[in-house]
Amino acid sequence: SKETKIDILVTPAVTIIVGVGCAMVLAPIFKTICDSLGTFIGWATNLQPFFMGIIISVVVGVVLTLPISSAAICAALGVILNLSGLAAGAATVGCCCNMLGFAVISYPDNGVGGLVAQGLGTSMLQVPNLMRKPILWIPPVLTSAILGPVATCIFQLRNNGAAISSGMGTAGLVGPIGIITGWSNMPEGYAVGAFDWL
Repeated sequence: SKETKIDILVTPAVTIIVGVGCAMVLAPIFKTICDSLGTFIGWATNLQPFFMGIIISVVVGVVLTLPISSAAICAALGVILNLSGLAAGAATVGCCCNMLGFAVISYPDNGVGGLVAQGLGTSMLQVPNLMRKPILWIPPVLTSAILGPVATCIFQLRNNGAAISSGMGTAGLVGPIGIITGWSNMPEGYAVGAFDWL
């Protein structure tokens, strides 16, 4: 860049060619990883609520923070496995734990702007820090592992909204909104009350 007079043509061309080449090589690998992850989450949805709550909450919460789309994975699982109910509730909790966990952990360094950016935006902002110091992941992951089964076993938290909302967490409050909009799809005889709002 900025070495010859034709850089204005060469630099974008090289960038596009290298990008397309990397995508052609890496896309099948990432597709296999995402398919395997979806299969694993699908397997976990059939476990009893306690273990299902731990596994789904932790896995989907971690995926949310990685530079891949937990919302897309949950949306695909919604089509393939009809991801809803307690499993989707556990996924929502895991995402919220990661987003709010990282927002609170980084508050001393990032202030209110960082709190809002991560708490209502995305915890992916922490990826560079996590690459340098993976130990930072321990508090949000432990919180997901604890609150996943609390949500499924004690509170019976169900996300019967759009499956994509279970992979969004507090991003734009999509996860909680998905829970509320899903109340119209609750099992027969279930009445939404003050405890659900709480």
